[in-house]
Amino acid sequence: MDSINSNSFRLLASFILISSFFSPPCHGDDALFHHLQASHSLGINDLGGHGVIFLENGRSVLQNADSEGNPSLILAAKRTKRIDPLDHFKHYTGGWNISNRHYFASVGFTAAPLFVISALWFMGFGIYLLIICFRHCCSQRQHYVYAKKSNALFLSFLVLFTIATIVGCVVLYTGQGKFHRSTTNTLNYIVKRSDTTVDNLKNVSYYLSTAKQLEVDKYFIAPDVQSNIDKIQIKINDSATFLEKKTNKNSDGIHYVLDSVQLSLIIIAAVMLILALTGFFASVLNLHLLVFILATIGWILVAGTFILCGVFLLLHNATSDTCVAMKEWVKNPTAYTALDDILPCVDNTTAQETLSGSKDVTFQLVDVVNQFITNVSNQNFPPQAGPSVSYNQTGPLVPVLCNPYHPNKIPRDCQAGEVDFRKATQVWKNYVCEVSAGGICTTPGRLTPKFYNQMSIAVNVSTALYQHGPSLVDIQDCSFVRKTFTDITRDHCPGLRLYSEWIFIGLTLVSSAVLLSLIIWMLYTRPRNGKEYIRRYADMPSRDSLESQKGMQK
Repeated sequence: MDSINSNSFRLLASFILISSFFSPPCHGDDALFHHLQASHSLGINDLGGHGVIFLENGRSVLQNADSEGNPSLILAAKRTKRIDPLDHFKHYTGGWNISNRHYFASVGFTAAPLFVISALWFMGFGIYLLIICFRHCCSQRQHYVYAKKSNALFLSFLVLFTIATIVGCVVLYTGQGKFHRSTTNTLNYIVKRSDTTVDNLKNVSYYLSTAKQLEVDKYFIAPDVQSNIDKIQIKINDSATFLEKKTNKNSDGIHYVLDSVQLSLIIIAAVMLILALTGFFASVLNLHLLVFILATIGWILVAGTFILCGVFLLLHNATSDTCVAMKEWVKNPTAYTALDDILPCVDNTTAQETLSGSKDVTFQLVDVVNQFITNVSNQNFPPQAGPSVSYNQTGPLVPVLCNPYHPNKIPRDCQAGEVDFRKATQVWKNYVCEVSAGGICTTPGRLTPKFYNQMSIAVNVSTALYQHGPSLVDIQDCSFVRKTFTDITRDHCPGLRLYSEWIFIGLTLVSSAVLLSLIIWMLYTRPRNGKEYIRRYADMPSRDSLESQKGMQK
């Protein structure tokens, strides 16, 4: 499957939103995070899009690519049913799929009429200009018939088309500004989602590292759990770094494309407006040579603008398809679809490894704290037992910490006499004694400041890992992907479709108005040239008069 990173247009069409984003509607463990696929997101190979961005050669943020056993779903099947020129002009039925050349061919074919118009205009008007140039250079002057009413009609059309050009330029300029803001907001949203995923992964990695080094007195996490933490950390850190780099790289690339598109549209609007106004005044003032030069320039610009109209029509359709595909995927998130290449879901095996490891470490940390409370702080050892266990602890017994999991890692409720993560440090503070220089309690209490600090750190790390559990679950069951797509289709797709349509309308209006203006320029200046010719040479003697005069002189 081709990487989205290899094609900036694919990335833009997907997330610009996503590109994503315009014409009327048409009919395995070792790879935990190594295949992160990031718009365009964040978006989206990265929105993936690009774990909310598009990456390159896998289908998941946390998984090995494997679609076996998952039902397939054709996305936006009705909307993408278009003529496919690569398949003998049959209807394309593969649904939304940016990796399928037949999909792009069918989308591109919707813009074929505009490309044909551009080609016909370029050839037709080009031949017309050559004929005019040839007649001007090689033919004798001919008398033109000057019609006052016809000239007034041409002038009226010239004013009308010039006004239409101005309106089209305004629509184009306004549309490109709103489109740029809409696409930038979409991209920023995807990048933000990706950054949130990266931050969550880094936080989990940090707390796992802290947990591995943590101990309360002589109690610490079992060696096998520490070894498992090392393995998980390597995968998490590699994945977070990879995802972060891909996000930044693709984000910069998409921003460059968007800025270039914006600048190009602004230049087009400005040049076409200047051309239309200059041509109008040149025609009115009968500056024939200048009109011919402007017509030649406009001939090329109009052809290029019609091509650009087709490109934006293609982009509009591709974006609308993407939005529909996202909406349909949200309703079927577990099905294997082409959207897995943009903002993929994760498989349970690899995500469960991190989630299970997080639960295991949380359980072990609580157990370490409770072992110390049960075996040391709540015991009344004689002084001869040694300072390691006897530090003159006295007073009420310290409540044990509530473990949120059973040994098999299923959730459990707190029991009477247990204190939960939220209140533990505050409650235990009441059991801290004052100590001597040797670390022996000199006031009633069962926890020294040293032990209290160690227990507090253990609680804080356990709390953090426990609270990050839901985010890992979201990654595991695709909730974060579903929320991302839902937000994009609800908040961003309407603007992307609307403003790209504004650009299409503006380009079409400008192209058509300037095209007609060029024709009127050429027609309007010819009668005026004829009038000047008649006025200048009407009183000159005819050929017969000259010959008779010569005879008389002889």
